[in-house]
Amino acid sequence: MNSENILNILAIGDIVGRAGRKILHNRLQGLVDLYAIDYVIANGENAAGGMSITPAIVSELLSMGINVITSGNHIWDKKEVLKIINNEPSLLRPANFPEGNSGNGYKIDNCRGVKVCVINLQGRSMMAPIDCPFRKFDEIYNEVKDISDIIIVDFHAEATSEKKAFGWYADGRVSAVFGTHTHVQTSDEEILPEGTGYITDIGMTGAFNSVIGMNKEQSIQRFLTQVKVKYEVASGNPKINGIIMKIDQKGKTMSLQRLIV
Repeated sequence: MNSENILNILAIGDIVGRAGRKILHNRLQGLVDLYAIDYVIANGENAAGGMSITPAIVSELLSMGINVITSGNHIWDKKEVLKIINNEPSLLRPANFPEGNSGNGYKIDNCRGVKVCVINLQGRSMMAPIDCPFRKFDEIYNEVKDISDIIIVDFHAEATSEKKAFGWYADGRVSAVFGTHTHVQTSDEEILPEGTGYITDIGMTGAFNSVIGMNKEQSIQRFLTQVKVKYEVASGNPKINGIIMKIDQKGKTMSLQRLIV
């Protein structure tokens, strides 16, 4: 933490396959040093071959210095994740999956004397019908508000309207809301009136010679024929997308800076 008692928090957009993991391996520590990053959040739901995550990849990402891995609708696509998700607090799944599912939807860390809470939620518009993310947020917020200095939400959703509505819903109660899932970074970062930092989507980390991280020829063929194809993770022109949030100890976002590396 710098002398102004502001925490520098980096959120990394959806990591897609080997290309995303490789560029993080090569560049993440340099970014942490360059921007004096105190805490790193990364969405890892596409880190294993573009679908879900495995125990080995969780270990790989955490070894890079990532503090918490969020996820989304692909979290269950590889059954190996069930071996660790109950026992690895740094791997989150959307909190509003129905009761009885394995895993945790939020985590609280002590980062240089500041309690940082990361909440993972998933939207419902144009996605699988799961429990209401707004009401689940209320439930979690009431649990953590008195024991957390900073609260950050990864809202994994398709519809920009749903993400925006949630940003307004949470304004003044959380430090920041960033969207994931679409793999396309938006340029609408702002600080809402009550001090909550907001961006609709922070983008993806992976190969940009692609269609949202996957082989572009296969994607084009799918749109041309409407016949399902087996997608493969692309390689070429790797980039890191994310956002750097400066948040004070009172939980207010002071600035947001989009990151494209």
